[in-house]
Amino acid sequence: MTHADRVARASAIAEAALDRKCQQLVALDVREVTSVADTFILVTATSDRHARAIADSVVEAERKVGGAPLGVEGYEEGRWVLIDLGDVIVHVFQAEVREAYDLERLWSDAPALELGAAA
Repeated sequence: MTHADRVARASAIAEAALDRKCQQLVALDVREVTSVADTFILVTATSDRHARAIADSVVEAERKVGGAPLGVEGYEEGRWVLIDLGDVIVHVFQAEVREAYDLERLWSDAPALELGAAA
């Protein structure tokens, strides 16, 4: 997958999260630091209901392009919803959970992925 393709895919997923008014969107290019995915997208939700709405939007966007998540974890509780889309993993956090796990620090070796207009 080319850099442009990665950015386009991440941008489309980010746009789905932004459509549901997510906050603090960050995309990380994790190709050089892990083999589990190419991109992590981290967003903040204001409540469990908001986290589920963001997750639903991301999954719906993936299905519209013919894909399906490999897995979704944490949906019921809505504090940290992890959506595994294969090459992209989306983390939807409530603010206090995002702060506690601080994935940006944990993955600080991964550069931010510039998404252009989407973010």
